[in-house]
Amino acid sequence: MKYFKEFLKRGFAFAGLGPVIAGMIYLILSFTIEDFQLTGVQVFLAIISTYLLAFVQAGASVFNQIESWPLAKSLGIHLLSTYIAYVLCYLVNSWIPFEPIVVLIFTGVFLITYFIIWLTVYLIIKQTSKKINAKLN
Repeated sequence: MKYFKEFLKRGFAFAGLGPVIAGMIYLILSFTIEDFQLTGVQVFLAIISTYLLAFVQAGASVFNQIESWPLAKSLGIHLLSTYIAYVLCYLVNSWIPFEPIVVLIFTGVFLITYFIIWLTVYLIIKQTSKKINAKLN
């Protein structure tokens, strides 16, 4: 229950960034696509889906802090929850077409990006821990 509350707290704290991201995407599209137009339904769907995407992404960071879980489990659940949120958001908004090859390419790019970010954070934390331990000794 402690982690569920933390998930909700983090999700609500950062979920407002989702609509800002949707706005930035539509702004970029408006500069790159001639006669770019959106319906009210498309705008509403983008706001709701990016809100939920940001909520899940921020809330899922709690999985990495559950000390009783092995690293692989927390990483796997975090990866799965963020992947599902991203792919659903992109499909619902038609930012990628619902075609198996496109979803497969999206998945590959997502996984590569996810692991590069995770590895970078892991190495920074490891290096910082070494420095702190050296100062303590």
